[in-house]
Amino acid sequence: MDGMEFFQLSAGKWRSQRTTHHLAFRRSETGESEIDVATLAADHPQVVEICRLHQVEPSKAAGGALVNWQGTMAWDRSEEENHTGSSVMVIVPDPDNPRQGSLLRERGYAEIVPVAGRYLIDDEDALVLLTEYETMSSEERFCFVSSDVRMRTSTVKRFGGFSTASLCVETRIGSDLDDERRETLVPQQAQDVLAVRQFQSALGW
Repeated sequence: MDGMEFFQLSAGKWRSQRTTHHLAFRRSETGESEIDVATLAADHPQVVEICRLHQVEPSKAAGGALVNWQGTMAWDRSEEENHTGSSVMVIVPDPDNPRQGSLLRERGYAEIVPVAGRYLIDDEDALVLLTEYETMSSEERFCFVSSDVRMRTSTVKRFGGFSTASLCVETRIGSDLDDERRETLVPQQAQDVLAVRQFQSALGW
């Protein structure tokens, strides 16, 4: 599997249930969101635009994805918090290895600025995104439990020591699972995957 194949498997609408651990406060926060993922061909105007923004030759891109999201978190205070947005991500594989390379964005998740990070497909065919910002760094890992269920773990480390870590269970909307079965099945699947893979984390996931 390469980066674009992972994007293609991720295309569609997802419901995400998130738990975020705020290490500085020793507290956790829950949230949920809906995410839309659409793949973009290598010659799509938005892919070409992002490549030029980062001064990368567009012919080197394998393609990209347009991601839209809308969500809420438990600590939100009325209209003061906004968890709605969109981002275009472009895959530029290394010449000698399509399973890793550069990931270009017109805006990051942790900071709303154009950002170039790294991606890799690990030995379990999970997608890992590594991003360095001016004031923080982030690492995200996406893996499929089944064709309609994904797991996502992420950590954000801010310079100065403030860190957060998140675990998301993401279920494709419109799959063969109805809402009642999804509520009972997904948490158990998540626990099974966590037990097998034994995520190494100070939070004890």
